[in-house]
Amino acid sequence: MNQTTLHLIAMAALVSLVSIGAAAAQTVTIYQATLAEPNQSTQEVNTEQVRRIVADGSAMLVDSRSRAEYAAGHIPGARVLNGPESAHVAELEHLVGGDKSRALVLYCDGPYCGQSKRLAEQLVAAGFTNVRRYQLGIPIWRALGGPTEIELEGIVRIFNVDLTALFIDARSVEEFEKGTIPTARSLPVEEVNDAINKRIDPLPRDDFNRRVVLFGRDAAQARAIADLLAKRPWQNVSYFSGSFETLAAALKNK
Repeated sequence: MNQTTLHLIAMAALVSLVSIGAAAAQTVTIYQATLAEPNQSTQEVNTEQVRRIVADGSAMLVDSRSRAEYAAGHIPGARVLNGPESAHVAELEHLVGGDKSRALVLYCDGPYCGQSKRLAEQLVAAGFTNVRRYQLGIPIWRALGGPTEIELEGIVRIFNVDLTALFIDARSVEEFEKGTIPTARSLPVEEVNDAINKRIDPLPRDDFNRRVVLFGRDAAQARAIADLLAKRPWQNVSYFSGSFETLAAALKNK
């Protein structure tokens, strides 16, 4: 085999390696995917980026849905706009203290929801320069194991209208036995793995999309169970960000 042949073989191998490397570099996981719609006025962010934002607060998350939808479950740390749609741009300008370069990420009810798109376009027209959208929205956030925070008014409404909802008390068994909210089941954080492995069974198994609301002494205790369930098949789990005392008072005599 002469030098020219060896050189050609080496070049062919190098081209092959470069091609393989390029293909690998282009691999996108489901957490890095976006809707990738053409001709949009604002860019999208993916689920992985939103997770980082939740952790480090590098952008303001804005829930473009109604207050009622937000209260029933939202991405942790997200802000909601309370006034009419016509006032949302002014409300956001107030929230960012007039800084129209502030990083904003909007989301709503998923790929077919237009609320975040409309608000994004209005913000750009008003001079905001750093607006992006999580267009996959709250349905995909939930499906990929993202934690969802529920407000007190959302719990009260769900308690009154959703008779299939399951309320899980993350406090100790001793605290649970001293008093809890009506219909709640006990699941202390330290027993979650046993529950998942079916050695004890407070979790629903006939419908993994059944609404599950977690609460504890405080938000951290409830969030701990939400994080443990994030990589399990339950798809409709929310945790309460307040204290047990606040929740119990709101649901008293309900």
